[in-house]
Amino acid sequence: MQSFTEVFAAPWPWYVAGPVIGLFVPALLIAGNKMFGVSGNLRHLCSALLSGQVEHFRYDWKRAGLWNLLFVAGAGLGGYLASNPGGTQDIQISEQTRLALMNLGIHDFSGLAPREVFSWTALFTLKGFASVVLGGFLVGFGTAYAGGCTSGHAISGLADLQLPSLVAVVGFFAGGLIATYFILPMVL
Repeated sequence: MQSFTEVFAAPWPWYVAGPVIGLFVPALLIAGNKMFGVSGNLRHLCSALLSGQVEHFRYDWKRAGLWNLLFVAGAGLGGYLASNPGGTQDIQISEQTRLALMNLGIHDFSGLAPREVFSWTALFTLKGFASVVLGGFLVGFGTAYAGGCTSGHAISGLADLQLPSLVAVVGFFAGGLIATYFILPMVL
């Protein structure tokens, strides 16, 4: 018999995952005109923890974002289960991608992320600091500037036919391509 993590950590086929994601947006709209996104949860979390000490965080976070905080907690739990605690699960990537990463200096493909970039020891190197700290800052700044994250714009915004979401998603993809083909080779 398969364990809980073996059943739920396995990748879902596209014909199941796609419709589930696609039906998530109408379900949120039916459930009370809610929009999906992850980056706004930081504001909800700060509002819950700071208890109205800062004007920006004075609102009813339970009504506005409790469901979304629970979603993010579930995503974190799902990530933990997907990491297959106690086992070794390598990411399956194409040979072409593996060779391209090796040309950039990444050789450890065990686990979910390359340890040469994403580990405590790598954090104190230039490429680790640039990837994690500087990259995290830029992602945070970008989501604030764009008025939401990729999940909010690409899933909810596009489903709601919002032009700003289309512009944001095009920007996300253009930025990803620029980072992949120009910035990442310079950093690594």
